[in-house]
Amino acid sequence: MFANLKSMNLSQQAEYLTKALVQMKSYNHSDGERHKADFLKDIIRSYPSFKDNDNLVWTRDISGDELGRKNVFAFLKGRSRGKKTIIYLAHLDTVGTEDFGPIQRLAHDPDMLQEFFAQYGSDPEVQQDAQSNEWLFGRGALDMQSGIAVHLANLLYFSENRDELDGNLLVMFNADEEGEHKGSRAALSELLSLKEKMGLEYIAAINNDFISPLYDGDATKYIYTGTAGKILPCFSIFGREAHAGESLAGIDPTLIAAELTARISQNFQQTEKLEGELVLPPSCLYMRDDKKRYDVQTAVGYRIYFNYFFYEKPIRQLSKELRMIAEDAAIAVEHRLEGTYKDFLNANDLPERQLDWGTEVTALDDFLVYLEEKGIDTVSVMEEARKQSSLKEADARMIAFDIVEALHQSDPEKKPRVILFYGTPFLPANTVDLNTERGIFLKSSLEEVLAEETKNTGEIFKIRKYFPYLSDGSFLSFDGSDEDIQSLKKNFPALKSLFPIPLKAMRDLNIPVINLGVYGKSGHKWTERVYKPYTFDILPEIIRKLTKRILQKQGN
Repeated sequence: MFANLKSMNLSQQAEYLTKALVQMKSYNHSDGERHKADFLKDIIRSYPSFKDNDNLVWTRDISGDELGRKNVFAFLKGRSRGKKTIIYLAHLDTVGTEDFGPIQRLAHDPDMLQEFFAQYGSDPEVQQDAQSNEWLFGRGALDMQSGIAVHLANLLYFSENRDELDGNLLVMFNADEEGEHKGSRAALSELLSLKEKMGLEYIAAINNDFISPLYDGDATKYIYTGTAGKILPCFSIFGREAHAGESLAGIDPTLIAAELTARISQNFQQTEKLEGELVLPPSCLYMRDDKKRYDVQTAVGYRIYFNYFFYEKPIRQLSKELRMIAEDAAIAVEHRLEGTYKDFLNANDLPERQLDWGTEVTALDDFLVYLEEKGIDTVSVMEEARKQSSLKEADARMIAFDIVEALHQSDPEKKPRVILFYGTPFLPANTVDLNTERGIFLKSSLEEVLAEETKNTGEIFKIRKYFPYLSDGSFLSFDGSDEDIQSLKKNFPALKSLFPIPLKAMRDLNIPVINLGVYGKSGHKWTERVYKPYTFDILPEIIRKLTKRILQKQGN
């Protein structure tokens, strides 16, 4: 690869590498991720500085991964013997190409896609971009093969100009970002090992996950000093079944699920309000009853979970609020059924009956205490349920639901109840801490570099605290308390097996992440494209300048 790159400038290298990476498939949860990792390792090993030091480029298998996926690492020591280290971070997987429909065969051919979209009159904006020759199309071009390419180009630059690197550079390309983040979670042990063996001091990580215009005509380049957190609140709802001809005598869990959805999904009132930040409301990702086929019995159980972004709110507080929402939903259904039943009796001139539509609401941790006080071995119930479910079910969320259902069934009372718990994935929120010297230093260094870039190029930048979408950067730091850790573990069924996450190791690493993103449009869409003038000309220079600024000042 180096033979093709050596005569190119930095911008040309980034574009050439992006095309080469787009042309190679690496769909999430496929063999392509493993092949892409080997390809990246071979690219780096072709660089002269690594050719005779191939021990400084390596891969690490993701333990227990059924596809044999792996992460890629490269270590470059600068001119000094210092321990200060900057991490370059990107993910190597992409989503699939089903959205390309009849032109799926072109999904990995940037040149053919540009020709196609240049004639595509159904979307004038896409057509205009294609005709401008300033955009590079293709699956993963934006998310985030161009990000990998920029890091590779800068790694090559610093490998040939070590005198400009007053510290060390660690490059890390992870698998499975688009799925369960197995790559980034597995990489933590490698970061800890390198820190211990080599005495490294991780100053910051630079991610370049993509950014896009937030509205029509928006030319601002948004820079983030952290990333939003995500939690997946799950509700197992157990009602009281009844014949459809006597449905008012039962408790229909679909009603409670509907009330929950109305209170949570797309409800901006449930979103933290942070000045100057792009914050997103929760959304329902799954809701289904337990009926396997048609019959005239109402559903007994219901499963529902939500995508829930959080930023500065402690997990304990979030859990409390979600439980209160569930209680309100259950009470609303209870009152509704009471009123409807009275109307039914009056309309049919029937005598009154004593029925109870009350539904208990609890969190998993409290429910476990309740069962244990009854003498139930909850550990055995959960482990057996996990084993049995894993034999027939691959989805970690459904396994968690099976575990909670087994716990409910172990209760002799089996009363109508709603159980709140958490499922995979969980991503912590983090941001540069401006209450520390390091945080102040990183923010000021970033502001200086961006101010210089604005003066030189006219680009407009805006710094925000939280990258608003999911990012591997979430796993490099965790500022939660011991209580937060325990709360999460107790309310997350089979956390160790379904979603191993070393929260204490993340807290020990405490690596701030700055996202200087590649720029483009339509991430995860068939019209995905990256803007070449900024991504290949300007962004690599910004990242390079920030890297040198941080290490030079830290060294002094």
